[in-house]
Amino acid sequence: MTNLLLFLPLLITLASCSKSSDSLSKLPDQGVILAFGDSLTYGTGASPQRDYPSVLARLTTRQVVNAGRPGEISSEGLRRLPDLLDRHRPDLLILIHGGNDMLRRIPPEHTAENLKQMITLAKNRQIGVVMLGVPAPTIFWLSSAGFYQSLAEAMDVPIDLETLPEVLGDNNLKSDMIHPNDQGYERIATQIHGLLVNSGAL
Repeated sequence: MTNLLLFLPLLITLASCSKSSDSLSKLPDQGVILAFGDSLTYGTGASPQRDYPSVLARLTTRQVVNAGRPGEISSEGLRRLPDLLDRHRPDLLILIHGGNDMLRRIPPEHTAENLKQMITLAKNRQIGVVMLGVPAPTIFWLSSAGFYQSLAEAMDVPIDLETLPEVLGDNNLKSDMIHPNDQGYERIATQIHGLLVNSGAL
């Protein structure tokens, strides 16, 4: 017990000096955010200017580029991402991908590896990354597929594991079986805004 008390101040000091896994660099006032993903990013089911990137742009007062492509699987996204990163030179990447992989029964380890490479592409360009977990298809309680949390921890990326399962599990927030409506996309944008604030980006 005495030894523990002696080391306690040192442990507290080390903890206070360590960088939080949820920390991001603050976005400049003219910063660019790249919203990358599939139909959930594109805004399938939303009215004009009610997709989540459009709502997030208003909340953050930053430019948010909507780089969503409906139906895309993660291997296709991995091929598409480098050009977008080089063209738009964003300060932050919001990654919501992998839902179509699960619908097509692509092995989760393949999806996780593709997402890992996407994150690496961004980080190698000094671009911050945040990610949302996508729920696995099920008739029961929705929750983000397990590999999202493991990947976020391994890659030191802030992640929201709850918002998409909550939205896609509430018929009042959906336009069809798998897409949000305007209120659902607004909920997603609001939660992402909160994640950015809590992570230090805003």
